[in-house]
Amino acid sequence: MLILGLETSCDETGVALYDTSAGLLSHALYSQVEVHREYGGVVPELASRDHVRKTLPLIEQVIAQAGVAPTDIEGIAYTAGPGLMGALMVGATLARSLAWGWGVPVLGVHHMEGHLLAPMLEDEAPQFPFVALLVSGGHTQLVRVDGIGQYSMLGESLDDAAGEAFDKAAKMLGLPYPGGPHIARLAQDGNPARFDFPRPMVNRPGLDFSFSGLKTHTLTTVRACQEAGGLSEEDRCDIARAFEEAVVATLVIKCKRALKQENLQRLVIAGGVSANKNLRTTLDQALSKQGGRVYYPAPVFCTDNGAMIAYAGAQRLLAGQRDGQEMNIRPRWPMEELPPLGSAN
Repeated sequence: MLILGLETSCDETGVALYDTSAGLLSHALYSQVEVHREYGGVVPELASRDHVRKTLPLIEQVIAQAGVAPTDIEGIAYTAGPGLMGALMVGATLARSLAWGWGVPVLGVHHMEGHLLAPMLEDEAPQFPFVALLVSGGHTQLVRVDGIGQYSMLGESLDDAAGEAFDKAAKMLGLPYPGGPHIARLAQDGNPARFDFPRPMVNRPGLDFSFSGLKTHTLTTVRACQEAGGLSEEDRCDIARAFEEAVVATLVIKCKRALKQENLQRLVIAGGVSANKNLRTTLDQALSKQGGRVYYPAPVFCTDNGAMIAYAGAQRLLAGQRDGQEMNIRPRWPMEELPPLGSAN
C-alpha cells in the first residue's frame, strides 16, 4: 500500500511516500527556521502561510523522486494534531482534497505517535513492548508502548518541555532560535567543573519532569556573570555546558527509572531533542551497563517530518482505519485516546 504522508503541525513542512512492502520511497522537508528566527519563536500565522506555499510543491517533488504517478497512491495520511490550529488546517485540507480527487482513503495521524514510531523506519527497529521518551520543543513524555495505539503515559513535563527550556536558555545567552543546536555547540567548549546546575525532580518519586526551576537557575547564573564584569564567551560556554548536562542527566535518570518500573530493557527516544549527541552518548552508556538498548530515528527524522506520518498512517490505513466525512483537527490531543491498531476510528 503506497501512502502519501503530510506533516504541517508547526514550523516544518514534511512530505513523504511510504510503501508498506518496499519501505520509504522518498521524502522532502522544508524548515521555516529562517522565517521565525527574527521573532525568537514560531509565529502561527506565518507558519500557516508558509505551509500553504510549500506543501503542494513538496508533494510534486516526492512523487517525482519516487518515480510514481499520483494514481499509484493508495492512501493519504496527515497530521491532525497536536499542533498549531492554522498549520494543521493547511495539511488536513490539502490531504482531504487530494484524497477526494484521487478516490483514496485519508486518515489524520497523531503527531507524537509519528515521532514514537519513527525508529521503525530504521533497519534495526525495536520490538514491542518498550518505553519511549518523546522529547521535543513542545513535549517531554515517557510512555509505555505495548503496540501501536497501546500507550500508557508514565510521566510528562509539568511546565516547559525540554526543547522549550533549551530555547529559553539560549535566548538568555544571546543565541539565535532554535536554541538546542547552538547550546550544544557552545557546551563542547565549556568547563564541566565550573557550574553545577540542579537536576530537577530527580530526588522525588515518579516520572514527571519540570524544567522551570532549571531555567530560573540559568537566568540567575547569567545575571551573576553580567554583574561580575559582563557575560564573556567563556561564561557562555560554561553555562551552556552546565545547562545541557543538567537536562541530559535528568532525562537519563528518569529513563532508567521508567525501564526499571516497567521491567523492560528497550528504550525508544524520538523528537527534536533526541538528536542531541550528549544525550545519545550518555543514554547509550547508561543503558548498556544494565543490559538495555536505546533505539533512535535517523537524525533527519528526529525533527518533524513527513516520513514518520506516512509510516504511522500506513499502519492504521492498512488496518482499515480512515477518516469519516467530518474533518477532525485537534490542537490538543492526549495520545492515550488513540484507538489500538485494527479498531474502528
